[in-house]
Amino acid sequence: MKKQVMVVDDSRMMELHIRRLLEGTDYEIVAYCENGEDAIAGYADLWPDVVTMDIIMPGIDGLEAAQIILQENPEAKIIMISSLAYDDTLHEARAIGTKAFLCKPIDREGLLKALEAAMA
Repeated sequence: MKKQVMVVDDSRMMELHIRRLLEGTDYEIVAYCENGEDAIAGYADLWPDVVTMDIIMPGIDGLEAAQIILQENPEAKIIMISSLAYDDTLHEARAIGTKAFLCKPIDREGLLKALEAAMA
């Protein structure tokens, strides 16, 4: 059975890019959310195996959404994917309990490594 991925990003192009990168792998996208509010609600409904989360989105940003999801579900596996690869952002992502941080643009190898690390 494939591992379920929820993609959270305000760019539909990013969701399509991740979908292409996951073709032929043990992962499948089961949900796509455009903002943090939908991610929080979607996680509670779907319980995906792993979440990829952008940081800059309308409404609740990805760091805050990840923090809320992890407070409510400490076992959640969240991978941050963002172009904001600054030391303070990386530190904050780690501090709230995310499993990995990928810098945009992402490639198949990096994504799969991050997913495997998150699932380990």
